[in-house]
Amino acid sequence: MISRLRAVVPVLLLALACAGVAPPALADASHHVVSIARARTLPLGTVVTVAGTATTPSGAFESSLFDKGFAVQDRSAGIYVSVAVDLGVAPRAGVRVTGVLRDSSGLRVLVPADPAAVHVRGRGPAIHAEPLLTGAVGEAVEGLLVRVTGRITRAPESDLPYGSTFFVDDGSGELMIFVNVQTGIDLSGLAVGRTVRVTGFSSQFDTHYEVNPRFPADIAVRRS
Repeated sequence: MISRLRAVVPVLLLALACAGVAPPALADASHHVVSIARARTLPLGTVVTVAGTATTPSGAFESSLFDKGFAVQDRSAGIYVSVAVDLGVAPRAGVRVTGVLRDSSGLRVLVPADPAAVHVRGRGPAIHAEPLLTGAVGEAVEGLLVRVTGRITRAPESDLPYGSTFFVDDGSGELMIFVNVQTGIDLSGLAVGRTVRVTGFSSQFDTHYEVNPRFPADIAVRRS
């Protein structure tokens, strides 16, 4: 079993931001929008503004990321936005956000100084899940909405209070699927050998990569 125990540093950074205690780098914040792909190449601590379409609901990953954030994606890449309050962001919402680039247990995240730095504006361009081989989920696609199909190689296992895990493989490499508590996804019908299609956020925890489904419809069992 791979434990989800996380370092407290990302949580402390988020708490400071929400209390209005911003890191020094925020003093140089720029409101010039850059592509998310460009933002992901910049050093940690850099302040950037990105714009795109939300691909996950607010708070869907709260049990593992300890916040009520969401993911945003443009035509170039995606990134997770870490905020402590629920801004009611839903998939397909158009979002513009300014924040500081941070690392959360291996995952690149964008942390706004306060909720006012997140602007939700109508609907954004449609984002379609990128079909990938299970072995292709890695750093190059971190932050994207992806879809994989494979046979279950390890049955669902509890990792409470964070969530549950199971593993799939299409022959290209085994991949962890991590299901957060807030998603309300029922895994009781899943068993080793069954083929499933999983849609979700391409994430990282520590040294491994995973896919985080957002709601029950993101996991579909294929008939034999």
